[in-house]
Amino acid sequence: MLVKISPVFQVFEQQHAEAKDLFLVLGRQIKSKKAIELYQKLNFLQVYGDLLAKVHFEKEGLQFDLFSPFKKLEKNLKKINHLKIVEKGLKKKETEHSITYNTYGAYLDKHKKGLYNETFDMVVGSSLKHWDEFLAKSQQASKGIKPLMINTAINQLIQEELEFFQLEKRKGMDSKAFKDLFEGLRKIIMLENLLLHLGFNSIFIDQIHTEMEALKENLKVWYANHLELQSLTFFLSDKEQVGKKYVEWVKELHEEKKSLSSKVEKQAQKLFQKILA
Repeated sequence: MLVKISPVFQVFEQQHAEAKDLFLVLGRQIKSKKAIELYQKLNFLQVYGDLLAKVHFEKEGLQFDLFSPFKKLEKNLKKINHLKIVEKGLKKKETEHSITYNTYGAYLDKHKKGLYNETFDMVVGSSLKHWDEFLAKSQQASKGIKPLMINTAINQLIQEELEFFQLEKRKGMDSKAFKDLFEGLRKIIMLENLLLHLGFNSIFIDQIHTEMEALKENLKVWYANHLELQSLTFFLSDKEQVGKKYVEWVKELHEEKKSLSSKVEKQAQKLFQKILA
C-alpha cells in the first residue's frame, strides 16, 4: 500500500534542490552572493526539520539528526553574510565622506580570505551523500502527514517564538534580544508563508504581517549597524593609538545604534501589544 507524501515535502524538495545546486557552485569558487543565497536556503531547510520534529514529537532528536551535517557550513555562511554587511558599511562610509580606511579595509580583506578558504575547504571536503541522506530522511518523515498535523505543528512552532518574545518583553530589550527578535520574526514569516502556500489560513491578519515585515526590515538596519560597530571595535581593540577618523566613526556608529535601538524597541513593543496575550 502506497503511503502519500505530504504536499509540504514538494516545497522542501525544491528548496533542497536549489540549495544543492548552490553548494556545487561554491565547490568551484566561494562567492559571497551564492554563499548568502545558500545560507538563506539552509535556513528554510532547518525550519522544515523543526516542522518534521514537531510532527514526529515521539522521535527525540529528529531535527538534529536531519540538519547536523550542515551546521558547521551554515555557521560559516552566516559569517560570510555578516562580513558582506560590514564591507558594505565600509564602502558606504568611504563613498559618502570621501575618506579612506585603508588599514581597516586590509584587515577585512585578510579576514575574508581566511574565511573563504576555510569555507571552500569545508565544501570540497564534504560529501554529497549528506545531501542525499537529508532528502531521503525528510521524504520518509513526510509520509502520511495529514494537513491538520502540518497546521498544528506550524502553529506550535509560531507559539514557541511568541513565548520567546514574551520573555524578552518582560526582561527588557538589549542587543541579544534584538538579534533573537530578528531571527524569530524571520522564522514566523517563513512559517506563515508556508501555511498560505499550502492553502491554510494565516495565523495573523494582513495588518500584523505588514507590521512584522516593517519591524524585520528595521531590525536588518539595526543589525547592520551592530555588526559594523562590533567589527570596527574589535579591529581597534589592540591598537595603541587610534586615528581621529576612526574615533569619530566609532562615535557615529554608537550614536546611530542608540537611535536605531530606541526606534526598534518602540516598534517592537507596539507589535507585542497586538500579538502577545
